[in-house]
Amino acid sequence: MIALIMAGGVGTRFWPLSRKNFPKQFLRVFGDRSLLQMTVERLLPRFSLSDIYIVTASSQVELIKQQLPQLPWQNIIIEPFGMNTAPCIALSVEYLKNIYRHKETMLVLPADHIIREQDKFLAALNPAEREAEKGYLITFGIVPIYPATGYGYIEAGEEIAPGVRKVLHFKEKPDKQTAEQFLEKGTYFWNSGMFCWSLESISTAFETLLPDVYSLTKEISKVWQSEGLNKDIASIYAKMPRIPIDIGIMERADFRGVIPVSYHWSDVGSWKSLADLTTGDADNNYFSTSGKAISAQNNYVVTDKFTALIGVNNLCLIETEDAILLCNKDLAEEVKKIVEYLEQQNRQDLL
Repeated sequence: MIALIMAGGVGTRFWPLSRKNFPKQFLRVFGDRSLLQMTVERLLPRFSLSDIYIVTASSQVELIKQQLPQLPWQNIIIEPFGMNTAPCIALSVEYLKNIYRHKETMLVLPADHIIREQDKFLAALNPAEREAEKGYLITFGIVPIYPATGYGYIEAGEEIAPGVRKVLHFKEKPDKQTAEQFLEKGTYFWNSGMFCWSLESISTAFETLLPDVYSLTKEISKVWQSEGLNKDIASIYAKMPRIPIDIGIMERADFRGVIPVSYHWSDVGSWKSLADLTTGDADNNYFSTSGKAISAQNNYVVTDKFTALIGVNNLCLIETEDAILLCNKDLAEEVKKIVEYLEQQNRQDLL
């Protein structure tokens, strides 16, 4: 099995700490290791470093090399720029088909997720590999522990193999009432965005379901073979449709399965989700350096200054050298709107 880590995101919901030149996956928000480094370490008991590949935007290649100096440079697959997960994966599959036999199984996962129970994560790869070798496109569904409205869901049907169930439908992020119904039914799982398939099966799926993407990757492959991997492919890649793999392939494929898993998982999608993963004091106030809270609860503070909190609750306070974010935890997803505003104002110094 080989592993592909998608590490090209920009992490707008982690502004002001995450910037275009230093996105979320490179941040060290849990101790001295970045989210990307933690993702690679999670794989090492099962994968050799030579079989781990990272696909990233050209602007982030040097960050990859800095954080993973032992990774062979050939294992960095370069997107000219971010498009979406379907083009990203299609490009990577074409790259890997030139190295491995087409029946090789392939694990695909984002660079910025937290999984606390490594043993359970690795154990779930066994049925995934087994079914991928049979031609199935496999995804991993997280057993929900509360009615989350911030995740997409996978509706599962009957068992098609031990530990693997048929995928019936993919569901967009629901409202609270719908999420409660999903939880009650017990056949819905959080969409983790992690996949397993053979190079041959996913390539055939692209050829059948996204033929425009498939033909463009073939054009790129010809360029690579005739002019080398460093040749600029931006003009071809720009023609790709900006479509996620879930919508482009998984929602429409015939042979697809979901493996329900119950390990501690988070996509760390906002400051609130990061705060939820962080241990605070008796009143659940977290200070990255030092601080004092009086009549204050459930606050998350990241700054290098001593911070005093009095009579405030449920806040995120994030300070960098040039910006301060203060928001209610429950509105942390709205940070991306600040980034959109800064883009409109052409404030490149803050992006």
